[in-house]
Amino acid sequence: MEASIRRSLQILLIFSSISLQFFSGLSDDSSSSKKKAASHPTSHGSTGTKVAIVFFALVAVGLFSFFLFKLYQKKKREEQYARLLKLFEEDDELELELGLRD
Repeated sequence: MEASIRRSLQILLIFSSISLQFFSGLSDDSSSSKKKAASHPTSHGSTGTKVAIVFFALVAVGLFSFFLFKLYQKKKREEQYARLLKLFEEDDELELELGLRD
């Protein structure tokens, strides 16, 4: 359990660092871009913001799906373990019927 949480945090850290790279790529500090921004002030900024929002939404949905899948696996594993225990637990009635025990 501890290893899966650690692995999930590592993946989250990787996604965060990649998203920071996208933000630094979206910010344009060159003087030529400032001249272009004067003629089109809202088109570049709003496009970058929309891309960032969509990216974060996709990452959030992916992470949420991953955690739901892990939760589903854990629940399924516990159910299978309970079935296994029930299969191998001693049944006194069955032993009495078969005459194995008095």
